[in-house]
Amino acid sequence: MTGRYAAGRAAAARASALIPRGVSSAMRADQRPVALHVTRAQGSRMWDVDGHEYVDYVLGFGAAFLGHAPPAVVAAVAEQARHGFAPGAQHAAEAAVAELVVACVPSAEMVAPMTTGSEAVHAAVRLARATTGRRPIVKFAGHYHGWLDPVFVGVPGSPAIEAPQLGGAPGTAGAAGDGSVVLCPFNDAAALEQALAGGTEPVAGVLMEPVPCNFGTFAPDAGYLERARELCDAAGAVLIFDEVITGFRMALGGAQERFGVTPDLTVLSKGIASGMPVAALAGREAVMRVAAGAMSIVGTYNGTPVPLAAARATLTELVRRAPELYPAVDAFSARLAGELRDLAGAHGAPLVVEQIGPVLQLLWAPRTPVRSYADASQHDRAAVARLAELLLDEGVNALARGLWFVSPEHGEEDLARTVAAVDRALGRLGAERGAAARGAPGGAVA
Repeated sequence: MTGRYAAGRAAAARASALIPRGVSSAMRADQRPVALHVTRAQGSRMWDVDGHEYVDYVLGFGAAFLGHAPPAVVAAVAEQARHGFAPGAQHAAEAAVAELVVACVPSAEMVAPMTTGSEAVHAAVRLARATTGRRPIVKFAGHYHGWLDPVFVGVPGSPAIEAPQLGGAPGTAGAAGDGSVVLCPFNDAAALEQALAGGTEPVAGVLMEPVPCNFGTFAPDAGYLERARELCDAAGAVLIFDEVITGFRMALGGAQERFGVTPDLTVLSKGIASGMPVAALAGREAVMRVAAGAMSIVGTYNGTPVPLAAARATLTELVRRAPELYPAVDAFSARLAGELRDLAGAHGAPLVVEQIGPVLQLLWAPRTPVRSYADASQHDRAAVARLAELLLDEGVNALARGLWFVSPEHGEEDLARTVAAVDRALGRLGAERGAAARGAPGGAVA
């Protein structure tokens, strides 16, 4: 087996014989020409089994906000590992991490350490139902809250992908279409008001990404989050922010700090522990204390010492560096987005680059301005996926769906390499698509 990715293809073939799709998380299977098999990752770079070095904008699907293997976190994990992995008992790091979360996140008064964002979302939904004694949950078109039922609806690949998530009136959905989940378009306050008032049952909670990063990365309209807060208060519904991506990334206190609106419950995960499996459900004491009565949060791996050592070191580092870190990474991300837009213009490519803080989204000819999933979903996914494939050949690792994560470890050399790589990749993509339009040989577009 020869070629640039020979060792990677061999590793993928071995994995595919034993693991469904050859990957542990299905989204990794989207990478072309082959799902990368990595030997090492450090700072803003990573290396694959074929020995190629990449400027990395995947960052563990956003989990490595401080960059790969930050020294303070590595040291904390190594030290804790010497003292045991899972004692099945309490330890000091649990309260220490909870104190850091409360100090950082505006809405946090109590914290439940957990393992994954998906289970923390489900704990939040169950807690909202236990608190209110109600069942229906409102969620938004294109907002991703994990792959588990019943919230895996209204996103690509889910059971309910048709209207209303492409715009229009709210409607019911769910694994069984039983009305336990009400789908609603984002950035539409009237639709949210209707969803809260128009059902046969009162709503237990409203679950949202305050900045929809998973499918579009566009900002909430001015006043929209404030109105959502008002509507939930009026309806007696629990407002839940899924800050798995935005937490500790958009600001030290997440999107709720950046936009000045506090929910009742917040789900946190990526960014909290530099890639170790840690999540947290945080929120107002009056809601969180229900977990000590009407419902229970359980899990063998919740709050185990090694991942929490990583969380404690990560949050300590973020707190220490916050005054300079967040302005710097925002400024770098804005520069990167600007460079990509300039390249798109130079190549005549209909590439739109959305950017909010250290998160970018590349969209090929979407409906503009992008302010809803309906707008973002109109874009040419194949073009963005092909661009990512071409960038891999150029030494830049980016997700096929166009979501780019930036870390404080990205610097001037990374920027220069990335700009040059995107310039070449857009040139190749333009030539391919031009040839395909003319029907020339070799003009197939992935």
